[in-house]
Amino acid sequence: MNTRSLTKTQTIVFSALAGAMAFVGGIGAWGTYTNAASAFHRQATAAGVVAAGEGLTLIFALILLGRTMLGQPSPAPVRAGLWTAPVAASCVGVAIASDGREAVVYAVTPLAMSGAAEGLGFIARSIVVYTTGRDAEADRRNAATVQQLAYQQALAAGHPDKDRQEAATRKAWQLIGRVGAGDPGLAEGLVEVSRDRLKAGAGRALGRMLSLPDTEGAASPPAGGQRPRSATEALRREFAEMDPVDAIRLAADARPDAPPAELAHVLGAYGVSVDPVAVALVLGQQPAEYTVDRPDAAVAPQVTELPALSVQDAVEEAATALGPDATAREIADHLKQSRRLVLPENHIRAALSRAAKKTDSTHSATPRNTDMEGGYA
Repeated sequence: MNTRSLTKTQTIVFSALAGAMAFVGGIGAWGTYTNAASAFHRQATAAGVVAAGEGLTLIFALILLGRTMLGQPSPAPVRAGLWTAPVAASCVGVAIASDGREAVVYAVTPLAMSGAAEGLGFIARSIVVYTTGRDAEADRRNAATVQQLAYQQALAAGHPDKDRQEAATRKAWQLIGRVGAGDPGLAEGLVEVSRDRLKAGAGRALGRMLSLPDTEGAASPPAGGQRPRSATEALRREFAEMDPVDAIRLAADARPDAPPAELAHVLGAYGVSVDPVAVALVLGQQPAEYTVDRPDAAVAPQVTELPALSVQDAVEEAATALGPDATAREIADHLKQSRRLVLPENHIRAALSRAAKKTDSTHSATPRNTDMEGGYA
């Protein structure tokens, strides 16, 4: 186990932090003592209140520190006491207050020394973990997780109830994500175990691959027209030449719904010896996928192109649309809005005059059928 020592700068900083926490805790203890003395009018009783609240928290923090320095986890009563002792001190402050305002002040005053005691214990524990390279609390949590993982895997493998097996399998896969959390040493050990298993599987695969039959026997065709090897043997040779990590990913692509334990069993049938932990480490956690449904875009209105007209035709069209009483100015405004055509009023009058002449000439060219026209009287 690698050990480290604090640098001079770290020592100065931690000393300053400890001094500040002790100062704040001392002020909080003095405030609690003053509040209790004013309520009970007895100094011994006030000192007992401080010792029972803030002092008890300090004792729990020192016990935690001592157990950590010995490389041992803290028992559950000590961990619970670090939370309940400050609450008890605050409850005492509320009980001795005479009104609501004093209740608030008396309740928060003990938290100063309680917080300082817990802060000092946490800083000391962090220093011990840093210098020794071992966290007893993390070891305790990981040991409990591994024990539960082994128990759930045993249930999933041998329990007679199928529903209980499925529930144990799901619970085991929930627990496996907690193994090694907060403990770099345990995580590194798990990786080493996976490497050893992968090396062992590769060694066995290479051994089977290199155990070739005689050359003469291999050269002669098999009797009865049988195939020289089965599909399983061919796949075993392919997996033997493949990296175990690639083999795991290939199996996961072929059976995406299979859990790591089933993938490890399938790979073992083809000569790739891996355990479910190695499969889980290779596959990792898949990112969450989301489907976003968007409504279809509205259909764009179809706009037809206006027919191409000459200036004369445009003036005649506007005059027809506006009626026979339309003035040249009104026709000009209509052309500007509908055709974006700007024409002087005199041009519009000329176009209207040509249109009128064209209409008169058309009427005069039409033959009239009158009574007795061209006949005899």
